[in-house]
Amino acid sequence: MSPSHKPLYIDENEKPLDRLVTDGGLFGIFRTVACIGDSLASGDFEAVDRGCRYYIDMFDYSWGQYIARTAGCTVYNFSRGGMTANEYCGGFASSMGYWNTEKAAQAYIIALGANDFFEKDQLPAGDISDVCDDYRQNKNTFVGKYAEIIQRYKELSPDAVFFLMTMPKEDTEETAERLRLHHDLIHKLAARFSNCYVLDLYEYMPVQDADFKRKFYLEGHLNPMGYMLIARVVTSYVDYLIRRDPDSFRRAAFINTEYSDSKLKQKKGE
Repeated sequence: MSPSHKPLYIDENEKPLDRLVTDGGLFGIFRTVACIGDSLASGDFEAVDRGCRYYIDMFDYSWGQYIARTAGCTVYNFSRGGMTANEYCGGFASSMGYWNTEKAAQAYIIALGANDFFEKDQLPAGDISDVCDDYRQNKNTFVGKYAEIIQRYKELSPDAVFFLMTMPKEDTEETAERLRLHHDLIHKLAARFSNCYVLDLYEYMPVQDADFKRKFYLEGHLNPMGYMLIARVVTSYVDYLIRRDPDSFRRAAFINTEYSDSKLKQKKGE
């Protein structure tokens, strides 16, 4: 195989982030993408002025919009700083029109958990047993609400592909247990649903240590370079997943059309 053809295939020893793409790679097969999340998904910048802290969502700097510009797709920011799975399901998504069919996407990236696991007075983490076939019967836990997000978007876009994001490791013992728990629950959720993959930043991103934060953070949130880095991580990871299993993505163009798998099954049943 010539060197020019190697990017089209995958080496059996390749890891998800061994090859960072800068043009969106095969992520570009998705023409509409929704990013569901908190400050990380919102391009949130933290500013300090005369002792006061300000948190500013600047969607144009979000990794989702970096992806839109590099991969040439339409990306919706279904996010806001401070968001939790509970708040998203409890009225935020409805008030913003995020369940509307007009914005049904071919792919959904869910990046929730930081506020659910690290802020006070949040729902218990729960476990995969909290998830029922009818999301209205899910238990009132992080897992139950997170699953509800997936289930409701599956009703809206039955053939969509879901990418669930874990949180990167940090260099402190204080956060280690909760980050690991979040990681494990995200993997369980991905296994529970069809067309669902994990973007495992916990396993494959660099540890968020002092050196990393000096380069890619602004106060307690990412800086512009940090958001661009996450965009490259996401596109590269999805590119890797597609190259690893192209058969699962070969009908992506038909998602939300009359030729989608779910529509064809309905016709056969008539």
